[in-house]
Amino acid sequence: MASKRKLFEEVGSPTAVRPAARPGAIDQARGGARGAIRVWLMMLFALVVVMIAVGGLTRLTDSGLSITEWRPITGALPPLSAAEWESEFAKYQAIDEFRIQNQWMEMADFKVIYWWEWGHRQLGRVIGLVWAAGFGWFALRRKIPAGWTPKLLLLGALGGAQGAIGWWMVASGVTQGEGMTDVASYRLATHLGLAFVILGLITWYVLQLGRSASDLMQARRAREARQWGLSTGLLHLTFVQILIGALVAGIDAGRSYTDWPMMGGQILPGTAFALEPVWRNFFESPGLVQFIHRVTGYLLAIVAVVVWLRGRKSAHPATRFAFNAVMAGTALQIAIGIVTVLYAAPVHIALVHQLMAVVLWVLILRARFLSGYPVAASIRGARA
Repeated sequence: MASKRKLFEEVGSPTAVRPAARPGAIDQARGGARGAIRVWLMMLFALVVVMIAVGGLTRLTDSGLSITEWRPITGALPPLSAAEWESEFAKYQAIDEFRIQNQWMEMADFKVIYWWEWGHRQLGRVIGLVWAAGFGWFALRRKIPAGWTPKLLLLGALGGAQGAIGWWMVASGVTQGEGMTDVASYRLATHLGLAFVILGLITWYVLQLGRSASDLMQARRAREARQWGLSTGLLHLTFVQILIGALVAGIDAGRSYTDWPMMGGQILPGTAFALEPVWRNFFESPGLVQFIHRVTGYLLAIVAVVVWLRGRKSAHPATRFAFNAVMAGTALQIAIGIVTVLYAAPVHIALVHQLMAVVLWVLILRARFLSGYPVAASIRGARA
């Protein structure tokens, strides 16, 4: 006796077989090489951090103007003969920095600053090659996840723009007869700011690729909207403080007033508005620029406490821990900043201060990410 057919069973198939369910089929079809791309992005992340550190040392050692030309291709080779070294040194001797403050330099001294700047530019080329090789490899093998091609192309475009902005910055100091001995501080701030934008995008992409697309879609439903908004505000304020810090570095303002909490025995130093017209003081007055950096640091501390207190109320243990880390990172960075001022910004302490800014930037991004895409946890606190 024939058995009764089940509803929706295919006609003409006496023994219709249901395909076995495959969990994560959507992720497999659209995911591409998420894990491999994540590793590649983490390599880029590490290179960009090194680039920021080398850039900071290049600035602190006053090496940034030692190469007076922008040669993206041929500049990859350093001088290879005595005649080539003499030629490079002669070009440097023609600019204001040498004529005004470095006339004491001989060839051996010049080579030291030249290698710093050459290394900085060479590292930029390496980053470009790593990006191009990785993107080309994944694209040719069709392993880029759906929707990720524009994101990865954006990183390459920003990297190329960063090289052009780097030369735009250097060009402001490669002058003759204008009295410039450093690059324009606002151009330095633009250069460093874009570096942090690139670093932030890489961090965000790494966090996204660390979880499956379906997991992120589900987690987004549990977004803690207020915490997301507060962490976004903290992120923006931190970025502003990083830009102001670049202005401080650009004019060596960190070495002008070395007492704290006062500045030369005053709240606002008397030289804050010594330049004319008035707007120049906000970019070129060491007293005013350092004062703004300090006040913004105090404001950042207050906002960080507010965001942290809110973050402690999160229902998700991973999110709470992330905001605890942000608060700890903020406190440590403020302490390092004060030490940097008290010791007149020596190279090693100033470099630690800059790298701690990178750490804090990443911690805030991670806390924001977990506010928007919480990690589900069991009652015991373990990840579900």
